[in-house]
Parts: sequence; C-alpha cells; structure tokens
Amino acid sequence: MTVHVPTHDAIETMMLDIGQRARAAAKAVRDAPGAARTFALKAMAARIRAAAPEILAANAADLERGRRDGLSAPMMDRLALDSARLEAIAAGVDAIAAQDEPLGAVIADWTRPNGLRIQRVRIPVGVIGIIYESRPNVTADAGALCIRSGNCVILRGGSDAIDSSTALTAALRLGLQDAGLPADAIQLVPTTDRAAVGSLLRGLGGAVDLIVPRGGKSLVARVQDEARVPVLAHLEGLCHTYIHTGADAAKAVALTVNAKMRRTGICGSTETLLLDRSIAADLLPVIAAELTARGCELRGDAAAQAIVPMTAATEEDWRTEYLAPILAVRVVDGIEAAITHIATYGSGHTDCIVTEDAEAAERFLREVDSAIVLVNASTQFADGGEFGFGAEIGIGTGRLHARGPVGAEGLTTYKYLVRGTGQTRP
Repeated sequence: MTVHVPTHDAIETMMLDIGQRARAAAKAVRDAPGAARTFALKAMAARIRAAAPEILAANAADLERGRRDGLSAPMMDRLALDSARLEAIAAGVDAIAAQDEPLGAVIADWTRPNGLRIQRVRIPVGVIGIIYESRPNVTADAGALCIRSGNCVILRGGSDAIDSSTALTAALRLGLQDAGLPADAIQLVPTTDRAAVGSLLRGLGGAVDLIVPRGGKSLVARVQDEARVPVLAHLEGLCHTYIHTGADAAKAVALTVNAKMRRTGICGSTETLLLDRSIAADLLPVIAAELTARGCELRGDAAAQAIVPMTAATEEDWRTEYLAPILAVRVVDGIEAAITHIATYGSGHTDCIVTEDAEAAERFLREVDSAIVLVNASTQFADGGEFGFGAEIGIGTGRLHARGPVGAEGLTTYKYLVRGTGQTRP
C-alpha cells in the first residue's frame, strides 16, 4: 500500500530518519564477512520466490492503475511482471550471490624504493540513493548489487510501480534478516510525493554518499541539477546500429531486427540505423520489410526514402530515444560519416558496427566514444546480466567512475593501505 505523507515537514522528517537508519546499518553491512552478504543474497532470492503470489498480486494492482492512467505500451511492458519475469529477477539475485566478493580486493600492489608497501583495495561507497522509474526489477537488482558491494541503499521507485516495489522490498528485507544483517540496509521511500526526491537529492543530512538516477532524460536532468551529493548518471540510450559496406547481409538483417524489435522499451534498443550508401539499395528493402512486418515505423532521410517509402525524418528524430517501435534511418557515405553522426547525435550509451572487415571494426571500436561499442552483436546486449554481472544498477554514460553496465564492482571505491617499517620522510 502507498503511504501518503501529508506535509512537507513530515516528509523531510521521514526522509532524515530513513537516512539515519541507513547510515547506522552501513557499518554492519560493510564489516560483515563476505559469506554473510552471500548468504543474505541467497536468502533474498528465496524470499522473492516464496512471495511470488504477493508480488504478482501487487504488480497486477500497478498494471490496473497504469491502464486507468493511460500508460503507453512500452511503459506497461516495463512495468509488467509474470512468473517468468519474476523468476528471472530471483535468478539475477542468485547470480549476484555467486559472484566473487569485491570488497578487500587488491587492485594494485607495489613497493617503493624506501620499502613502503602500498596497496589499493576496494571498499564500499557507503549509502547509495537510487531514483528510478516504472521497472520493478530495478528494486531487486539495486538492492542485491548494493549488498554484494557492501553498501546500504535507499530506493525511490516510480509511482507507477509502487505496489510491486513495496512487495519486492519486503522480500529483500526478510532475506537480510535471515542472514542476521540489518533490514534497514535496504529501504524503499514509502511515498510517491516528489518532495521526497528533493530530500534525497540534498543528501539527508550527510547520510547519502552517492545518487544513481535510472530513467528518462527529464529525471536525470533534475537529479544532475539539484543533487548536492555525487551523481552516477545513467543517460538515455540513443543507440545506433551501423551497417558497413563489408557487412554480411543475413547477419545485418538479423542484428538490426533484434536490436530494434526484441524489446523496444529498453535503453539498449537501437533507435537509429545507419547504412553505407554502397549497400543501401540492396539491404534496406529487406531490412525494412522485416521491420514493418513486425509493426515498426521507419523515418528516413531523403536517400532512405528514395529506396523505401517511409516517413521523412526530422532533425529531432536523430536525437530521439523512442522506446517504441520507431526507427530512424540514415544513409551515410562510409565509416567516417557514421562515426561523425554517432558523435553528433549519440548519448554515449551503446553503438554497433556490422561488418566482416576487421580493419573497419577496429577503427569503429577505437573511435566511437560510447560506454559500450559492439562489433556484429545486437545493441540489446547492453545489459549487466548479459555481461555476467547478474544485474546492473544502470548503464553509466559519463567518463568518471563506473562506465557501461554498473555491477557490484562499479559500486565500490578504493582506499590505499600503506605498510612501513619505521620510514620517515627526509
């Protein structure tokens, strides 16, 4: 059930209390043996499975409210859970439990000429605030990744998924208790009032060490504008698939269709298709037929329209993350033009080249400055689970700290351990 807090002062008081409880739990989570965190994660997965009827019932309530509120089809797809999706969520938590313990890992180890031994080792960030929209799986992914990395987390999910997130959080907290860890290591903000977001962005009196926004452009922009603590940004997924003149035709068709249509509402979905002019006349009709048969609308430049009838693309289409069965299409004059287009319009998320030309592939890998750059693989692989991380907190598109799929390791920082034998500095 949604808890509505009536006044701004009451929300601020509630949020400060949440922050204090998270900070109090942080030491216990950090200092617990890695085996205890592993046990907690396995217990969390078991609790999700045991609570499946309650979680699916809560999701049904969210879906019914979404239908009444007129949520778009992609948003409803992101929101929806069924038995298979819920099992995938639990399996993701199990996969995180099976990962190596990141805390205490020695990143570097060296000895100075004066005999000082210096080690750089992984430690938790501390308390992480995660603000996300209508994807219930993020609740479990974020909670599990934060525990694996020794952090506490304050979750502020979207109002559309409040019942699902509440039910999932209850299961996660029971798993923590099963392991003897404080339940307050995972807390869900129990109100949909936006004033709670403002409190979280101000840092809850110093309790919050990092904010991670996961959602659309407007959410990320607000977080970046208002946050008073560091932000690990997950920007929009304006992803490109570029079909080079050296592409295998069958591979190009299959990859494009999968990259766009497997799930159109996820950040790894291709939003713009680039084709070399030398192969466009032969390949574009085949690709277009496959896409339109699946209900995809095409919006192309003049060259693309001359080959296949489609809506004329505007300048805005090159900058749009549709999250829907819509694809912008541009014909380009070679790899240089493709790389320039991606640099001009892309979001630094995920971009792919389809080619059998090894030299072209290596140039694309080297020169495209995105968090994930692929050769001959669907952009829909932009996912922490597909990278072997079990899950992800988001796709980091900045250049500082974690980049690409952010798993447990990406939620750690480090400190230096220096061991001497009595050295003094001259």
